[in-house]
Amino acid sequence: MSHRVLIHVGTPKTGTSHLQDVLFRNRQRLREQGVLYPADRHDAHFLAALDLMQLPWGGLENEAVGAWDTLATQVREFEGISIISHEILATASRGQAQRALASLGHPDTEVHVVLSIRDLVRQIPAEWQETIKHRREVPYARFLAQLRDPARDSALGAWFWGVQEVPDILDRWADDLPPERVHVVTVPRPGGQREVLWHRFSQTFGLDDLDLDVEAERANPSLGVPETTMVRRVNIKANKIVPPAAYRPLVRELLAHQTLSRRVDSPRLTLPPDAYAWVAPLQQKWTDVVRQRGYHVVGDLDDVVGAPPPEPYADPDSPDEAQVADAAVDAITALLVENARLFRIEQDLRGELEGAHRDLERAHLRPTYRWREKTVRRLQHSRAGRFALRVYRAGRGRSSRSA
Repeated sequence: MSHRVLIHVGTPKTGTSHLQDVLFRNRQRLREQGVLYPADRHDAHFLAALDLMQLPWGGLENEAVGAWDTLATQVREFEGISIISHEILATASRGQAQRALASLGHPDTEVHVVLSIRDLVRQIPAEWQETIKHRREVPYARFLAQLRDPARDSALGAWFWGVQEVPDILDRWADDLPPERVHVVTVPRPGGQREVLWHRFSQTFGLDDLDLDVEAERANPSLGVPETTMVRRVNIKANKIVPPAAYRPLVRELLAHQTLSRRVDSPRLTLPPDAYAWVAPLQQKWTDVVRQRGYHVVGDLDDVVGAPPPEPYADPDSPDEAQVADAAVDAITALLVENARLFRIEQDLRGELEGAHRDLERAHLRPTYRWREKTVRRLQHSRAGRFALRVYRAGRGRSSRSA
């Protein structure tokens, strides 16, 4: 049984993609050092989280059946330190969190809960943008209104507070853990060195002394205001005709992540100036709770004090249309390049298929082929003949009727 388990439960948009990419790519190196990151594919922990919480997710929940129990079994059977990480675990109910911890060996095993946090001034715009990259069509103003609604009964509001409200997440995941086993990792303020966050994660998970490849290969990059607006407009037009299986590679990956995220000169998506008075006391309340409970803070809680309002504010609901048009041209160009690549592949496959047809036609013209065909048909009319065919095919190592 693992003598220590660290489960990282969120929050989204706090460097989680980079962390999970480093852990996955170095999993063999980690295992040699007595650290288990149990994953045979990049999204293994995502599927496990879906399974644990029984979340519907565009059909992936069917693929996820049994994933949590498989992961938990690997952890229990490992003699060393185990690490689990996915940000949607933040929304687990208290019962689901208790089930997860028990399946990992709690209370007999030393279980630690890790929560990475970032200021709401950055988290709120980032979450809206993430909803847009997941096919949503909601304008920014309506999204903000749903977050500010005290009832929190909208789908977007319930999800946001489920994965972002720090005290509540810690209540659900760490209620019966001693404070020294609860680690709160703060994301550095804007403009800081990118390596700082990795060092904080590394310190938390006990990876400081290990030689790991920490270069980013996977990330979840952000978009500017015109780029996000353009994707939202694409969603409005395309959602009814583009299935989710095609949307993810074409819109989320090709357009958003690989193309539009590279347009770094666009105005950044921020919190509206009139929302700061609402956010500041809420953020202060959360950091006060972390301090009062005595959790292990890696970083500085002052990091989660949001930056002042930008000047001027770029409203994604009333964008600069010329900037949106420029983003659309880049998007169309990327789609044309991808279509040309797929066209070349199609032409190559078509040529291979035509060659196979010609080979098959030549084979049909050979006398030996016609003789074999007649023999097979004759044998299929008797039990002994069918038995002889099965023996022949087994001897050839093939089971198809054409053998």
